[in-house]
Amino acid sequence: MRIEDYAIIGDMQSAALVGRDGSIDWLCLPRFDSPAVFASLLGGERNGSWWIGPAGPGRRLSTRRRYRPGTLILETEWDTPEGTVRVTDFMPPRQANPDLVRVVECLAGTVEMATQIRIRFDYGRIVPWVRRSDGVLQAIGGPDSVWLHSPVPLQGGDYAHRATFRMSAGDRLPFVFTWHPSHSPKPHDIDPIAELAETEAIWTEWSDQWEPRGAARWHDAVSRSLITLKALTFAPTGGIVAAPTTSLPEDLGGVRNWDYRYCWLRDATMTLDALIGAGYVEEARDWREWLLRAIAGRPQDLQIMYGVAGERRLPEMELSWLDGYEDSRPVRIGNAAVDQLQLDVYGEVINCLYVSRASGLPAQSRTWAIQRSLMDFLESHWDEPDEGLWEVRGPRRHFVHSKVMAWVAADRSIRQVERFGQSGPADRWRALRERIHAEVMAKGFDAERNTFTQSYGSEELDAALLLIPQTGFLPPHDPRVIGTVEAVERELMSDGFVLRYPLAQRNAVDGISGGEGAFLACSFWLAEARAMIGRRDEAVELFEKLLSLRNDVGLLAEEYDPRYGRLVGNFPQAFSHVPLIHAAHTLSLPEGAPHRHAGLLG
Repeated sequence: MRIEDYAIIGDMQSAALVGRDGSIDWLCLPRFDSPAVFASLLGGERNGSWWIGPAGPGRRLSTRRRYRPGTLILETEWDTPEGTVRVTDFMPPRQANPDLVRVVECLAGTVEMATQIRIRFDYGRIVPWVRRSDGVLQAIGGPDSVWLHSPVPLQGGDYAHRATFRMSAGDRLPFVFTWHPSHSPKPHDIDPIAELAETEAIWTEWSDQWEPRGAARWHDAVSRSLITLKALTFAPTGGIVAAPTTSLPEDLGGVRNWDYRYCWLRDATMTLDALIGAGYVEEARDWREWLLRAIAGRPQDLQIMYGVAGERRLPEMELSWLDGYEDSRPVRIGNAAVDQLQLDVYGEVINCLYVSRASGLPAQSRTWAIQRSLMDFLESHWDEPDEGLWEVRGPRRHFVHSKVMAWVAADRSIRQVERFGQSGPADRWRALRERIHAEVMAKGFDAERNTFTQSYGSEELDAALLLIPQTGFLPPHDPRVIGTVEAVERELMSDGFVLRYPLAQRNAVDGISGGEGAFLACSFWLAEARAMIGRRDEAVELFEKLLSLRNDVGLLAEEYDPRYGRLVGNFPQAFSHVPLIHAAHTLSLPEGAPHRHAGLLG
């Protein structure tokens, strides 16, 4: 299955990927970052999956599928010579234990159906002990246990359970899969049909809070992106994961395979920008509380990412028993980038706290105290080299984007004092802001080529430079901004899409072998930058081209690889859907209106 052949369902604590063939090939329980119980996405059938579809030779891809409007409820339909069937997949917002529900309906005719389930714990490594209890299938392995309520008898064999069953028009059969700790009593049964109605009501109530305003032209794309971002929120804490998957490759068959099931401060702040801009202030409040817990302590101990509950140790390891998606090895869990220094994160965090305050969240003394401590640290360390936005595994550099975001931190702190009356050394911060600005202009700008560069003294470019006008560092119509946009178009575009930066063979800063696709966020940034400098028609053309890359249910991965015409990287990716929302907002502004980025310009 291609990455774009999957759809996501979830309960805002975990998520599953459902293929067009009706197979659930990825599911981690009980949290986004827990070991998978279905891991065939990164291995094979033997590593766990659950398929439901029409019986017969082969596993036919579905005829069509869609989400119920405004929800994360997936409907997959098959038209067969004998009739039409639908499978409705969803995960009810969690009350106690996580549940996955699959409702099979026959819409017309009489259809022979089949199902096969292979339950595996610990990313496909543990084959559980399975028994029947009161007609229900129970699987146990170490700390994990699942119960499967099946409306049809399941036959075991070859470490799997299977069934075939005939359905006629009007028939409806629900399957319920429930995880719980193996030491706990059997979980309470749920009413799957009632849960379906309740789940739909919860999602539609949330979705209806968004008023499209100017973005009505791209309502469906923005709405689906907002729902996807909400699905990546860990409800108990307010943390936001970058993606629900690990090790989906940036380079098919290569080694650029990373675990994204954690809360990157940068990705989370950008996600909050998008949600706040759409009116979802409650999410901002929950995330602010998560942030204050996660980063509590010394400012120099700030990490670029945390676990969904604020965990700080995320050791990286390789799972040797998994073959990887399309032989892309190694499969990694954890992320060693947790120990990197990325100075831009300080700017992202301080900006997001400022935007949250501007959106109506009440002031908190501890929030401002933490911001003050972050600024104290940044004042002493902003001029150090770091690993930068892209988490390079080569040597540290003085990345221009990192310096610009340090400028943002000073600027937003000054705004907090001026707009909200917070107490702080505003004069000292103004001096810092001017010092950073002057240094970037002196060391990070190539006057001969009329463009900013990736790092001080380098010739290479970086797509993150497209964010300069969004931050307010320079106005959109400044010749140096326009020159940078034009330089990125000349030097970083491939087949009409924007690369992050030159890859390893041309740029030693990368530090990783192999190639990669075009990061979709970078192309969305270019679309927005074109609009901001007055090239609206070209901006809309690129934006529409990017929208065409979404799969049939409106989802994007991290990258698009023009070499193969496929989505690559972890999926669905917040870092792709956020700039989609921001670009739609900017492109929806009336001609001549000031371009105020929903998040970065506050």
